[in-house]
Amino acid sequence: MTTSIDPTPSDLVHKSAKRTREIFAADFGAPTALDNSSRPAIAPPIASPAERAQKLALRARIAKEYIDVKELPPVLATKQANAVAASRSSLRKKPKTEEQASNPKMAKMIEGVSAQTPSSAAGTSNALALRANGAGKLPPNANGPTPQRNLPGSSSLVRRDVVRQPKPEWKAPWKLMRVISGHLGWVRALAVEPGNQYFATGSGDRTIKIWDLASGTLKLTLTGHISTVRGLAFSPRHPYLFSCAEDKKVKCWDLETNKVIRDYHGHLSGVYTLSLHPTLDVLCTGGRDGVVRVWDMRTRSNIHVLSGHKQTVSDIVTQEADPQIISSSLDSTVRMYDLAAGKTMGVLTHHKKGVRALCTAPHEFTFASASTGQVKQWKCPEGAFMQNFDGHNAIINTLSVNEDNVLFSGGDNGSAAFFDWKTGYKYQSLDSIAQPGSLDAEAGIMSSTFDKTGLRLITGEADKTIKIWREDENATPETHPLEWKPTLGRQKF
Repeated sequence: MTTSIDPTPSDLVHKSAKRTREIFAADFGAPTALDNSSRPAIAPPIASPAERAQKLALRARIAKEYIDVKELPPVLATKQANAVAASRSSLRKKPKTEEQASNPKMAKMIEGVSAQTPSSAAGTSNALALRANGAGKLPPNANGPTPQRNLPGSSSLVRRDVVRQPKPEWKAPWKLMRVISGHLGWVRALAVEPGNQYFATGSGDRTIKIWDLASGTLKLTLTGHISTVRGLAFSPRHPYLFSCAEDKKVKCWDLETNKVIRDYHGHLSGVYTLSLHPTLDVLCTGGRDGVVRVWDMRTRSNIHVLSGHKQTVSDIVTQEADPQIISSSLDSTVRMYDLAAGKTMGVLTHHKKGVRALCTAPHEFTFASASTGQVKQWKCPEGAFMQNFDGHNAIINTLSVNEDNVLFSGGDNGSAAFFDWKTGYKYQSLDSIAQPGSLDAEAGIMSSTFDKTGLRLITGEADKTIKIWREDENATPETHPLEWKPTLGRQKF
């Protein structure tokens, strides 16, 4: 005798699903079933479910995006009608072939949806722009297009005013005035005394020499460093001269006794640059160990060790206001430091190659930085990029700027360029000539500075000479015309 087992609910559900699939698979199992709904042949034709869904989606999109701009404002509609009438009254042209829609079915559907879309309710404006408060108020362009100057400046659809490039001032070209020889190595450092009576030079022959600025005669030779002297600075408030060299030493010389009175110990490698703060008794140095050290001038204590650079610190400038310390490095960055906090305020990463030189403008709150083939101008305190000084394609070792808006850049190959600080226009370029008996490869400009009047430019060069330049007093705008043409360059700020 066999006993029958009652089916479980899951078996019954599974069996029912199989029967349902067998019955309706022919009509709705295929992907195209929604395109053609199954109806008797005598039934009136209606749209398929897919078509109805597509129409509903189109209607919703059109209502949402175009309901407020369905009709032109009256003034624009009148203008358009007049333009059409004028074009019809002009000479007849060949009729253009009517453009065909890429998807005729979709185009027909849009036409049907547009015909069925109800017009906007009374009181709702169909103008191109709507007031936030809505009904009863005219939109700003009801009486014609809104003047572009009155639109918000952040609108990207507004055509900006034409950027007019400022014309640079005419400046007299510079010429070589004097060549001073006396060093036995590359002249790597220059500094002018605050009284503008004499200047100091540091060289690869490990000596510091003091020269009379007016006559170019040697006044004094200071010995004490045992490697190339790379940086010099006169104190504006004390009779002191500060020097740094590749022997890791930073020295303070008393110019009344011509002796070293202080040494600043702490750098782990050669010291390549130094800068004196203009108002505080603070000395900043940097070199191959990649840090900027801030020293108390009197006590010789190391106040801050400003880190962040990944490679050699090549140049440092200081100023009264933040950023009080700006440093450049061969890691292609420029760093701005907060002296009080001892932290980085910002990092400028625009340069592609190592940044070898910096200079600050004496007449405005800006500074410039130079790397291979690039000189860039920045705005303090945030370090906003202002403009490029284009045209000096060399490894630029030194930058100097004077009160007359003249920027000088000196290259490793002996090339020099003079720029207008305001506009970035290069108005003169020249090549320094190596001293007779030197190799042509020794025509490199290693350091530069303007004197306190800005009328003399002093350069230290790889042919072991110091060259002094001045403006050509016989030059006029007629003999040396300004060959400037405006370009479609970027705006300054």
